[in-house]
Amino acid sequence: MNINELYSSITRALEEGAHPGDLVDLIEDLEIEEQVKLMHRLSSEDASLILQEMEDFEQAEIIRNLDQDRVKEILTNLASDDAADLLGKLTPEETEEMLQLIDQEEEPVDFGSLLKYPEESAGGIMTTEFISLPADIPVEDAIERLREIAPEAETIYYVYVVDEEGRLIGVLSMRDLIAASDGTLLKSIMRTNVISVNAALDQEEVARVVSKYDLLAVPVIDDQGRLLGIITVDDVIDVMEQEATEDIYRLAGASEIVDMELTEAPVSKVVRLRLPWLMISMVGGFISGSVIGGYESTLEAIVVLAVFIPVIMDMGGNVGTQSSTIFVRGLATGEIDRGEVWPYFFREVKIGVTLGLICGSIISVAAYLWQGNPYLGLVVGFSMLATISVAALIGTLVPLICSMNNIDPAITAGPFVTTIKDVTGLMIYFVVATTFLEYLR
Repeated sequence: MNINELYSSITRALEEGAHPGDLVDLIEDLEIEEQVKLMHRLSSEDASLILQEMEDFEQAEIIRNLDQDRVKEILTNLASDDAADLLGKLTPEETEEMLQLIDQEEEPVDFGSLLKYPEESAGGIMTTEFISLPADIPVEDAIERLREIAPEAETIYYVYVVDEEGRLIGVLSMRDLIAASDGTLLKSIMRTNVISVNAALDQEEVARVVSKYDLLAVPVIDDQGRLLGIITVDDVIDVMEQEATEDIYRLAGASEIVDMELTEAPVSKVVRLRLPWLMISMVGGFISGSVIGGYESTLEAIVVLAVFIPVIMDMGGNVGTQSSTIFVRGLATGEIDRGEVWPYFFREVKIGVTLGLICGSIISVAAYLWQGNPYLGLVVGFSMLATISVAALIGTLVPLICSMNNIDPAITAGPFVTTIKDVTGLMIYFVVATTFLEYLR
């Protein structure tokens, strides 16, 4: 399909009510030159609708290649939070150039006020296109004002009530407004216990607030309580997806995928970011090998001990991974808060001991039935019990310590937990085996 045919298809689809997100796939596979040509052909409104559904890095690449007039048109048609997010993906020099273009508009949007907040904070993801009204106006006046300003607002689910200094003092829903009798002042029907977030709050905490209170939008305030903007639920969904994706990639030591097309991450960058974690695992392997080498005489005396090394290590690895993954995810979703980490830690240790008892008993009986030596069953079973218990402890303790020191626990959960667990598991096994060596011969 050539550019002319694609332009016609997209324009026709939008006129028929198609969602822009369904049309993105039509242009994502195009070369950047073709994407730019298409963006020039489309109206500024249609181009904005399509662009805001694309990935951030794709948006930035297109914006860099458009001429200044088209950039200005698209940015002023985007919601303020979407435009600020896009500008945040550009270099400081490029951002300054774009802001100068927008300042030439008759009614420029103050993107600079949004860009001053960290990208992953409430202020960084809020939109300034909201509806706020004074408390001392009657319902009929409020509805009349809504008719005037609603087309410019991102959402009209909530109407926020502010005082003379712009401080947030109340909120009411559209249902509250429509159901009230004429002459009723907003301050008489507004709810004063407004759920809000500070502009400096991390976006992950914002997502938890919206999820906890089932909000469609949450207001953002400054330290003085002044209403700065709102964060809508669609942005919160994006945040939740982004944070969950980052945690999963970091658990696997593959953080190069973040903010980049999965199939287009440069090989050099992938290697550079993954290699440190592989080096940690390699060092752990050398340490584990030295532990085995230190007990070479024990293995030579009882060769059958080597048969049980893989199963004991694998079981410890599985339990350690389960513990660390569940704990990291619990912290990320807020299911485990700061006051619950230690009770959860001891609970996880109990779970580890219980699993160790069950698995240790099974492998103990299997070893005894296979070799007919009860001491071999005792050594293998106790080693399994201790290894699984320690793996559960390490799998929770390492990310817990990192979290308490403001280090992302997702980064450490994979390689560090695995390395520590392998070394301790081997030491447990060989210490126990050496202790009972004379009974194993």
